[in-house]
Amino acid sequence: MLVTAYLAMVVLLVLCVGLELTARRLTPPQPTPSAMGTNPAFRRFQTVFLRGYLLALSADWLQGPYLYKLYRHYSFLESQIAILYVVGLASCVLFAPVASWLPQVLGRRRTCLLFCVAYSACCLTKLSRDYFVLILGRVLGGLSTSLLSTAFQAWYVHRHVDVHDFPKEWIPSTFTKAASWNHGLAMGAGLVANMLAEWLHLGPVVPFLLAVPCLGACGWVVLTDWGLEEKDGSLEGDNKKPLLGPSSSAPLARASARARFWRSCQEGLRCLLSDRRVMLLGGVQALFESVLYIFIFLWTPVLDPYGPPLGMVFSCLMAASMAGSLLYRLATSTRYRLQPGHLLCFSMLLAFFSFFMLIFSTAPGQPRPHESLLAFLLLELASGLYFPAVSFLHGRVIPEEKRAGVLAWFRLPLHLLACLGLLALHREVSGTGGGEGGSGTRHMFGGCAVLMLAALLAVVSLFTLGRNDVDLRLDGPKGEGDI
Repeated sequence: MLVTAYLAMVVLLVLCVGLELTARRLTPPQPTPSAMGTNPAFRRFQTVFLRGYLLALSADWLQGPYLYKLYRHYSFLESQIAILYVVGLASCVLFAPVASWLPQVLGRRRTCLLFCVAYSACCLTKLSRDYFVLILGRVLGGLSTSLLSTAFQAWYVHRHVDVHDFPKEWIPSTFTKAASWNHGLAMGAGLVANMLAEWLHLGPVVPFLLAVPCLGACGWVVLTDWGLEEKDGSLEGDNKKPLLGPSSSAPLARASARARFWRSCQEGLRCLLSDRRVMLLGGVQALFESVLYIFIFLWTPVLDPYGPPLGMVFSCLMAASMAGSLLYRLATSTRYRLQPGHLLCFSMLLAFFSFFMLIFSTAPGQPRPHESLLAFLLLELASGLYFPAVSFLHGRVIPEEKRAGVLAWFRLPLHLLACLGLLALHREVSGTGGGEGGSGTRHMFGGCAVLMLAALLAVVSLFTLGRNDVDLRLDGPKGEGDI
């Protein structure tokens, strides 16, 4: 497995480079507004934001490869670890509403600082072997994950539109640039974690400790560079929109933020229930992404008994996801012009095939770890195809003004399905009276395959319903969500 992991990494890196070069050759460069390309204020503002945001993403990725391994290192049973993961997912559900309105109440920059403090505390709890301290860490992790997905974007969009008065059309360029860095950061985090935990034999807790300085650096950037940017932005000129008034208006601002949040939720639910296309798209997202959460829990116990370098395997998984994203970009280029709906169906089929392989490669008494690794890589390849395809459909099917509320409702069944899956695994493992669940893992992969079939049927229903709907095609009217 050691040689297989390193060989897979080399092959995937070569594949990604080849796909990137081919995509650049076949895909015409996106037209950049001349004002954006030559505007030094926008470039400076974008750089200041990305400096803090990428540090936050790096700290998040460092915690991925060795989380399950750390809990096993502390001698917890698989059923106990499943409960820890469930607590993290449940915390994401509970804190999602808080993370949506907290930037309006506490302030966007202060909320980003709260993220840095909460995530640092989450990492430090990993030093403890006490189960309840680790549960507290998972709660803090759920809060931090929710803030990461909302607070940083809220700060950037507010400064971009309401302070600098830059055109809204420039916003996707910043998040496209962040997304292009994201896969590289994930692969690099896996390699660094592998070097510390495996090569230097420092143990699985060290990557979590390394995340703390990253979060500290992120907090410093938010405190200094973002603070200076806010100070300069508030003093810059007459073309800026007026900022909030004195501190006496703070209670009014809090009440307004709560009202906007609940109004967004109500409008999102109304849109979800009134448009069958939105309902089907939400079902696809809940089914597919809940299965990914279950996969995140299961890949380590499936492979770890055979001694692979987990950080390197994590980097391989991220490289496979990157290859999927590049394949999507290539397939939708002007040369091939495949539709996102077709690629979404293909990603579902590929994910179903991956779980079908895992049912047989994890059979008790006849494990085949190399086939399991291949199945995991195919699943990550499918996820790389899935995310840009479903993002395209979000932009075409869900109205922009209701998108935040609709996506919040999408995440609710997503996390609930993942929690139910892990609780079912916990119950089966506990019911056997043992600490490991070989047959339970196999049954869980079977359940994931069934969910993938259900997701595929939902995709087919969506495109059967809108077979003549130009909004679901690349050559349809361009929506706000298209990048």
